[in-house]
Amino acid sequence: MKGRLNRSAGSLINVFKSLTTRIIVTTIALLVCGIYIYTFFNVRHQQSQLIEAARESTELLLHTVESSIYNTMHLGNVQDVGSILAMVGQHNQLVGVRIFHPHGVIQRSSDPSEVGRAVNVNDYKLFQSPKNYGIFDLPPHGEVLTMVKPIYNEPVCHTCHGNKARVIGVLDINYSLRRTKMQMLEASRIFIFSSVAITVFLAIAISLILLKFVKRPLDRIIENMSRVENGDLSVRIDYRGRDEIGRLITSFNSMVDRLGATKGELEKYHFQQLERADRLASIGEMAAGIAHEIKNPLAGISAAVTIIRDDLADSDPRGEILSEVLQQVQRLDKTVNDLLFFGKPSMPELACIDINEVIEKTLKFASQHRGLLNIEKRLELAPDLPTVYADGKQMQQVFLNIILNAFQAMVGGGTLTITTYLSSHDERAFVRIDVADTGPGIPPQVLEKIFTPFFTTKAQGTGLGLPICCKLVRLHNGEMRVASDDSNGTVFTVELPACNVHEIDDARGDHEA
Repeated sequence: MKGRLNRSAGSLINVFKSLTTRIIVTTIALLVCGIYIYTFFNVRHQQSQLIEAARESTELLLHTVESSIYNTMHLGNVQDVGSILAMVGQHNQLVGVRIFHPHGVIQRSSDPSEVGRAVNVNDYKLFQSPKNYGIFDLPPHGEVLTMVKPIYNEPVCHTCHGNKARVIGVLDINYSLRRTKMQMLEASRIFIFSSVAITVFLAIAISLILLKFVKRPLDRIIENMSRVENGDLSVRIDYRGRDEIGRLITSFNSMVDRLGATKGELEKYHFQQLERADRLASIGEMAAGIAHEIKNPLAGISAAVTIIRDDLADSDPRGEILSEVLQQVQRLDKTVNDLLFFGKPSMPELACIDINEVIEKTLKFASQHRGLLNIEKRLELAPDLPTVYADGKQMQQVFLNIILNAFQAMVGGGTLTITTYLSSHDERAFVRIDVADTGPGIPPQVLEKIFTPFFTTKAQGTGLGLPICCKLVRLHNGEMRVASDDSNGTVFTVELPACNVHEIDDARGDHEA
């Protein structure tokens, strides 16, 4: 039971996460609010109109009664005033008609039993107020509209009433609002029913429109996007509309076309890379085998040439030839060592080392090479850098290769700048080393292949120096990259993880494994 309730709640939450549902709910809510406000003000307006109609009817009756009374009094038939009031009081909307003295005593009334009694308090207060009508509750008749009008002492009235009093009486009418209330209630019902009907109709119409023109196309897009996500790039959506959904579907179809083309290119590229990797692996294995076969004879040749050269006199011209042979043998031996190292590099002997110290020693050693007279060397080493967990000898090999390449790039002179500082990314601290030269830069077509094994632009190069450096840096969980342009030269960047006790333990475990 609990699981069923949870599933139901989850389904309900998913429904309200739907864009269409949110649009429908929001639209209906706005419709309800708008129609409610419209209905409220219309009902109020209708009620005020009905009250105004009742007031006008009461006022018309009041003027009619007043005219009749004046005519009767002018004719001297004062006794007929009560008959007039009794006749008017028979009107089905009137509760009562009376004339009371300005002091509040009823003098004439459609109900003879009221004569001589005090007039209703509300009626008397209304006479004393500037406003001549009001709505009051008059049990048992309910709400009534009461209107009063003073009867002024005109000259023709002086015969009976004298000339001292300005007002000789007050005409008072109570108009029942029962029918008006029923009309107001009926009007309210009609307005409310109409509003509910309009709201339901608009809600259904908007929902159907959204379902047809928004939800269904979006569902098709989502369904086809899922198929694309699962690798099916043959899907296309047919939609003839030119609205926003149509433009979205057109963009989707174009995107799938581009994805298909890109996938084909990537597969072709990956196949080429796999073929190239297989060839490189085969070449590497063959080169390692050949290197093992060549290394021992090279050692013998080097020793023999050295002995022969040492036995010659200093003036013997053959000594120079033998020195050149020895130099080429040493170069070949270095190439063989590079091949063996690249095929199976030795694991680093890791320890916490000061990278600034390694760089200073490496630069001092590299500066002993000839041809560096016009090259300025700058060290911008950040103080208080954390140590790095690395093999000092291998790092020296990496930076020596980079520095020598920079020297060779600045044939006509220039500036070598080595900068170290602390950086961080992926929530880890790294020590970053930038080796920058002011040489002519590396062409883009060469730059993208610079870490490819056996790729070189040097006549005497093997194409293994930088690939070995990159491999060594990666063995230290670091990163090596290069940036170059014609105006600023070339910058090689090496990032090595800063020492951390916990990471050192993990790294030791990985290397031991």
